[in-house]
Amino acid sequence: MPSPSADHSTTPRAATKAVIPVAGMGTRFLPATKAVPKELLPVVDRPALQYIVEEAARAGLPEVLMVTGRGKGAIEDFFDRTPELETALEAKGDTSRLDAVHESTDVAQVFFVRQGEAKGLGHAVLQAAAFVGDEPFAVLLGDDIIDARDLLLEQMLAVQAEHGGAVIALLDVGAENISKYGAVAVEDARVSGDAAGDDVFRVTGLVEKPPADEAPSTLAIIGRYVLPPEVFEAIRQTPPGRGGEIQLTDALLRLVDDGVPVHGVVFSGRRYDTGDKLDYLKAVVRLAVEREDLGPSFGPWLRDFVADLPAEGASPA
Repeated sequence: MPSPSADHSTTPRAATKAVIPVAGMGTRFLPATKAVPKELLPVVDRPALQYIVEEAARAGLPEVLMVTGRGKGAIEDFFDRTPELETALEAKGDTSRLDAVHESTDVAQVFFVRQGEAKGLGHAVLQAAAFVGDEPFAVLLGDDIIDARDLLLEQMLAVQAEHGGAVIALLDVGAENISKYGAVAVEDARVSGDAAGDDVFRVTGLVEKPPADEAPSTLAIIGRYVLPPEVFEAIRQTPPGRGGEIQLTDALLRLVDDGVPVHGVVFSGRRYDTGDKLDYLKAVVRLAVEREDLGPSFGPWLRDFVADLPAEGASPA
């Protein structure tokens, strides 16, 4: 590991690669995920994973590595070309659907690597070491969709380019929810932040899923990271932690202890959580209402549907 006195103020080059861990079993969505990877469950008419890849591409990260596991072959198929389908759509003159099919395969250059054992997020990220090399890179978790109008990843990349080290996305989830997340301690004074961007703080400590009364703050780590290549050695030196897994949070704490700067961007924009059934349904509704092709019809129907719901405690008609 680098010594605490090492200079981490600059990086050898700008990030061009993104890593997306997709090896989870999706048990919260059984039985649907018995045969379909949770990352391919549709959010309106695109799988959640396509939103994530599009976000990486918009932020200037054209090379994407997906860390997969057993039973995830459908993800590779989704990002592959489908000549038979494309030929059939061409023959029908169905250009709109043909364009949609092309978007899913042309959005980025997608690579795949297997995580042989489910040993945690830190272990999954470690599988990307050969792909990443010696440059900073982004990690995007597929459960969090960030609205395309909110440039969270772009801001994180800019913070990393300025300060070096690692940058993590934070969200104030309140004391009642912090035990579900990795939590951070931050310095009182913010590094930057104004009307044009979210607040940025220096991170001084991290802990994975603490009890509410032991959490250092109500700032939770959400599924966006920009990491330096030093994180791979930190992961290798990190023993299994909570749940018997190698936690990325623990590896980031090791970076902090070794003097590597870690900054947190406190996100204040629109985030859609597709990792929970209720939040998944909310995400589908919110994104559908805002669609130009669906919103004008779906919005009024939704208002009428809600207006006709029986009052709480009343029996349905």
